[in-house]
Amino acid sequence: MDLVQKEHERLSKRLKASQGIKNVQSSIDLLQSARDSIAADPTQASITLAKLQNPVKTSFDSINDSLKETHSGLNKYTKSLDKLFKDRPLPSTEHDALSSQEHLINRAIAMHLLREGQFSVAATFLSEITEKRAAVHAPDAKFTDHGINLLDVDEVPSTEIRKQFAAMYYILQEMQENYNLLPAIEWSRENREALEARGSNLEFELSRLQFVWLYHGASDQQVTGISGRQAALEYARREFHSFVPRYLREIQQLMGAMAFCSNLQDSPYGSIFNNPSAWEDVAHSFTREFCSLLGLSADSPLYIAATAGAIALPTLLKLQTIMKAKRTEWTTENELPVEISLPPSYLFHSIFVCPVSKEQATDQNPPMMMPCGHVIAEESLKRLSKGNRFKCPYCPNESHFKDARKVFL
Repeated sequence: MDLVQKEHERLSKRLKASQGIKNVQSSIDLLQSARDSIAADPTQASITLAKLQNPVKTSFDSINDSLKETHSGLNKYTKSLDKLFKDRPLPSTEHDALSSQEHLINRAIAMHLLREGQFSVAATFLSEITEKRAAVHAPDAKFTDHGINLLDVDEVPSTEIRKQFAAMYYILQEMQENYNLLPAIEWSRENREALEARGSNLEFELSRLQFVWLYHGASDQQVTGISGRQAALEYARREFHSFVPRYLREIQQLMGAMAFCSNLQDSPYGSIFNNPSAWEDVAHSFTREFCSLLGLSADSPLYIAATAGAIALPTLLKLQTIMKAKRTEWTTENELPVEISLPPSYLFHSIFVCPVSKEQATDQNPPMMMPCGHVIAEESLKRLSKGNRFKCPYCPNESHFKDARKVFL
């Protein structure tokens, strides 16, 4: 890696020190000057062109020399990359569980395109699948004679799902490009009961950001003629009453910030009104809640699978090399033979009910495994340990709270 770094630094220095651009510009200036001179006095054209010959040739020679140096640096950099990243065979697909499930792969791709807002690409992809399916059923017939509809193909998400994603991306576009939160707020109100059942605070997050946006000078689209702090106050009077029982403290902070309007940045409320990631955060929250009401994860499963695969690939390549050297075989079926370390965001678990408290585990109360191997919820573990050694409720072994490890099922 050091060799690549050195070649990269050397190439960067050459490019910065290169006079190629200046020489090109110099040639352009000479030609333009000659053109202007000939246009002003056509009788001097031959003399002007004769004077132009040597300077242009010198400039061209300098450009060629500069290009040669750049190409030489690029060649050395390319060779150093080739030495570091040698071609390696991909792991064998002999154990690929999805090799016979083409329709699942196609559906995952179609759903990924829809989730990313690539609706035209998704439509083309699904049309090509339909044509391929039709050609298999009747190779000699015309596509229109097969009687196969796009919606009859297994890979095609339902019309309702496609409509929902179209609505989601319209709202996101309004939010991110036009700084218009009203469509998102309207959607959150229409789905208030479902969001509250999930414990979501999306509607208040959107309304609070709308208040901040109005405070910073935006005009209220629902009340014409006012903007800035006055528009923010009118919005608060009109909309915040429904949030008072649950978000009284947050509303008090927004109202209290009005007293610091002349020096808001240095006030205790500066972080609320000057959060550079506020729009990105609320867009992510909206996407997560929208997908959750559809029974889908916030991130595309195809993206997660591809990223996790890329993380695992070096380990699998190393394992394949060892297996070939020792002439061993992959003895496990439908699972990895070694543990792959993934980022915490890629660790998912199914529902776990604590056998002690009979409560379902959550991100705040995860399942914990004691040294003896038994698993209970973290809160139950704290109640049992009380900071001291304790006996496992299911076996005679004793352990301490610090010895327990978080479990991902």
